[in-house]
Amino acid sequence: MKTAIISGASKGIGKAAALTFAAAGYQVFNLSRSSAGIDGVCDVPIDLSASDVREILDTAVIPKIDPLDSVVLIHNAAKLESGGLKEVSGAMLGDILNLNVTAPQRLNHHLLPFMKQGSAIIYVGSTLSEKAVANSFTYVTSKHAVLGMMRATCQDLAGTQIHTACVCPGFTDTEMLRAHVGDNEAVLQDIASGSTFGRLVLPGEIADLLFFAAENPVINGAVLHGNLGQIES
Repeated sequence: MKTAIISGASKGIGKAAALTFAAAGYQVFNLSRSSAGIDGVCDVPIDLSASDVREILDTAVIPKIDPLDSVVLIHNAAKLESGGLKEVSGAMLGDILNLNVTAPQRLNHHLLPFMKQGSAIIYVGSTLSEKAVANSFTYVTSKHAVLGMMRATCQDLAGTQIHTACVCPGFTDTEMLRAHVGDNEAVLQDIASGSTFGRLVLPGEIADLLFFAAENPVINGAVLHGNLGQIES
C-alpha cells in the first residue's frame, strides 16, 4: 500500500486530493484542524503552525506507515490574507510564512527519514508563485518561497529516488477563494473571465494534477501550472 499525507485536506483542493488518492487505494492522512469527513481518510487534528507537530506525527501518523510503503507528502495547507506592502507589518508576514513556508519544512524534516525510494514531496504553489498582483503581499511572497523550496528540495534529494514538483493552481473554486472575495458571485465571474475557458478551475482538476505529479518521477523539479490558460493583459 502507498501512503499519502496531505496537509489541509479538510476542504478545497486538499479534500479533493484526499478523495482522489483514497480512490486509488492509498492510505490517506489529513493533517488539519478540522475533519475531511471522508470514509477511509484518517483525520489527524493538528495546528501546523504550532510547536507540537512532531509529537502528533510520532503518535498518529508514523506508527501507521508500513516501512515498505512509498509515501507522498503533499504540502497543501495555506493561509490567504489581503494587504499591500504599506499595510503589512513584519509580524503579519511572519504569521503567513509560518504556515505557508515553515510548516512544510517542519513536516519535511520529520517525515523524510520514513520516506523510501519511490516517495514524493509535492508542493502546492500558485499562479502567484511566479507573478504578482496588488494587495496580496504576504501570499505572493510565501508562494514564491514555496516554489524556491521545491527547487531546493529537488537538488537536495538527488540520488534518493524521491521526487518533487510544485503544482501551481490558477483561480480555483474553493472556500478560501470565496471567503477572500466575500462570496461575491459578480467578483468570482470577473475572475473566471480571466481564463481562456471563462471559468474557475475545479478542485478535482488540481487533485488530478497532484496525483499525476506524485505518480510520475520524470517531472522531478517541475513547475506544473493548472490555470486553464490565463489571459494576459
